[in-house]
Amino acid sequence: MGSITLALAGNPNTGKTSLFNVLTGSHQHVGNWPGVTVERKEGHFKWGDTAFSLVDLPGIYSLGASSIDEQVASEFLLREKPKVTITVVDASNLERSLYLVLQMLEAGQPVVIALNMTDIAQKKGIHIDVEELEKQLGVPVVPTVARENKGIQELVKAVKKYVETPVEKHGITIPYGKNIEDTLKRLAEAVNPLVTREIEISKDIAALRIAEGDAAIFSLLETLDNDKTIQKILEEENEKLEMSLGYDLLTAVIERRWNYISTLTGKVMKKDLSLKEDVTLSDKVDRIVTHRIWGLPIFFLITWCMFRLTYAIGDPAADYLDHWIGILGEYASIFIEKWGLPTVVGSFISGGVIGGVGSVIVFFPHIFILFAFIAILEDSGYMARGAFVMDRIMRAVGLHGKSFIPMLMGFGCNVPSIMATRVLERPRDRMITLLVLPFMSCSARLPIYLLFAGTFFGRNAGTVVFSLYVLGIVVAVISAKLLGKTLFKGESSQFVMELPPYHVPQVRAVWGSAWERASLFLKKAGTVIFSAVVLVWILASLPFGVEYGSYNSLIGHVGRAMAPLFAPAGFGFWQATVALLLGLLAKEVVVGTFGALLGGEEGLAAVLPTLFTPLSAYAFLVMTLLYIPCVAAIAAFKRETNSWKWTFFLVAYTTIVAYGLAVLIYQGGRMFGLS
Repeated sequence: MGSITLALAGNPNTGKTSLFNVLTGSHQHVGNWPGVTVERKEGHFKWGDTAFSLVDLPGIYSLGASSIDEQVASEFLLREKPKVTITVVDASNLERSLYLVLQMLEAGQPVVIALNMTDIAQKKGIHIDVEELEKQLGVPVVPTVARENKGIQELVKAVKKYVETPVEKHGITIPYGKNIEDTLKRLAEAVNPLVTREIEISKDIAALRIAEGDAAIFSLLETLDNDKTIQKILEEENEKLEMSLGYDLLTAVIERRWNYISTLTGKVMKKDLSLKEDVTLSDKVDRIVTHRIWGLPIFFLITWCMFRLTYAIGDPAADYLDHWIGILGEYASIFIEKWGLPTVVGSFISGGVIGGVGSVIVFFPHIFILFAFIAILEDSGYMARGAFVMDRIMRAVGLHGKSFIPMLMGFGCNVPSIMATRVLERPRDRMITLLVLPFMSCSARLPIYLLFAGTFFGRNAGTVVFSLYVLGIVVAVISAKLLGKTLFKGESSQFVMELPPYHVPQVRAVWGSAWERASLFLKKAGTVIFSAVVLVWILASLPFGVEYGSYNSLIGHVGRAMAPLFAPAGFGFWQATVALLLGLLAKEVVVGTFGALLGGEEGLAAVLPTLFTPLSAYAFLVMTLLYIPCVAAIAAFKRETNSWKWTFFLVAYTTIVAYGLAVLIYQGGRMFGLS
């Protein structure tokens, strides 16, 4: 017997991710939904002898399908028809959460409600009559606290029982009133029967979807040449409803649903009015960290401290790891000599593999620690506040506040941040955000920063790294303003964002998030970086007879041809040119290339000061921060825009900005007597 497919749905910030992680543990994998780049999480778990496959739908507020996330969720529920949809409801904000539940029940979806965050509801003096809520909705309701693993067994039991118990009819009927029901009936009668057969829904549900502007339904209607008839009916009925009710069909449906929810919550929920919500610790903290004046400085102070601590904690661990990599290199040389292997093999293993890959791996502790700090900010709820306080800057440059969410993700990796622009509804906002995202400093650049900052700036290394992150944001903001005033004129849409409640970060969640992201770095070191190091070693060893990594090697010829271009920026020597070129494969390869050419991590610390000055080193860091993103990011950009024209523009624009700013910093520094 195969596994039973379940769906997990709910609003953002209801604890849906926590519940998914508790249910599936390590038995989960991440991919993309077919045809789109929205992340798809799927996991597996067993209860007794029953195996379940759990699909985590994007966090949404409704099935209106106005955004790509809503379209994904709506399509999956309509077409895949999971046995049960576990719908996560925030007990402390019941009224808001029930709108999505109501839509699912109207559509006949089999639902089990996880009434989550009951602990927070209790602290707010909110009491929910679970039995009455079950009676009103006609589906099981199980109180849970997912973060503390409470109520999970009861939830799974309810799901299993619901799966095994045949239910003749799922659903709920909302009294919309005669005018609206007549309109819905007329739409239902006009719907082509092939539409309802294609997605196996009734004409009444199809009419409701049409009223909500569901993109999937309208796409089917257009395919069957039924859309013009439906649009004509909608126009006529909207005109009638405007005359009789004062608003159109969509507004009328939404208004009746909220009335129904308001009446329902009045029956099942009571609140202790003696408790004063306005004096909660969360509100007190938000008054400070989201303050219109102090919010932004606090955000930058927290991120500055994060980078300082990354160095303070990571340096001893990195030194220890570097010590053992050095010992590994020594033992490799001894064994190579003992076995009488050819010199070329010894050069490849000690200089190429251990020297190149080892020079990147040594930064694993720093990367793990940085991601742990980011996970703490995310899990605590502060990261959303960071996006909130940045909204004013985003608005000032004509961008949607949501644009900062992909930009924040860009600190981890530019590829998922490019995909995350799907949250932006307007093409203008999305295109500008896509073009400025590569300026956000992804984690792949971090090994370069750590190497150069540690070598040239000593105790100020953390501040230097922090300055690069800030510079990336500043360049992205200025670029957004420039693009918004020239290529993409127009006004941005308004920003609405919900701030999740504060939580004490869970050690397990923080560790898991940091390890997952840092382990991707290790995997890259074992694949992409290793391949690049091998390529560097081959080019540095040919033609046979030349000194490894010398001026006369193949790699030396390539670098020499382009090196003069970078002389105005202060690094006009061929090794730097080669490192930048190979950095297109993956930014970590820049360090690996230097390591392969200059003799490993210890060799880099000694040799780099003979090639760079602190000023030219900082100019080089600015170049690596801003120039062309890696090939994976370029490919993701091409896929999202489906345009070679804009892809070439991205490559050219980022290169020009990076080169121009690197030259400006170096030449400007020299004018002021810096070196």
